[in-house]
Amino acid sequence: MISVNLVGINVYQVVLEGSAESFHRVTLDPEFYQTLCAGTNTQEWVLIQAFKFLLEHEERAAIAEQFDLADLVQRYPGFIADMQDRLGFTQLKQERGW
Repeated sequence: MISVNLVGINVYQVVLEGSAESFHRVTLDPEFYQTLCAGTNTQEWVLIQAFKFLLEHEERAAIAEQFDLADLVQRYPGFIADMQDRLGFTQLKQERGW
């Protein structure tokens, strides 16, 4: 299970629960949040989906303890498109002609 709590301005603590619980501090800049979903999902849901993405692409132990979510674009060039699909934003853009 993945839980997300706001701990500061644009900073969240993400907990990957299970037998080996891990804690991560993640910054989610408002502009990057708008890029990912234009406010159509909560920040918490965006982070849950981002961690699901990460867990599909790397070992749990390899996930940094602290990072800015926007930095994932450098490591995973398709990150934005994948996240927009996961969040239903790609379909929304197509439906509304954005």
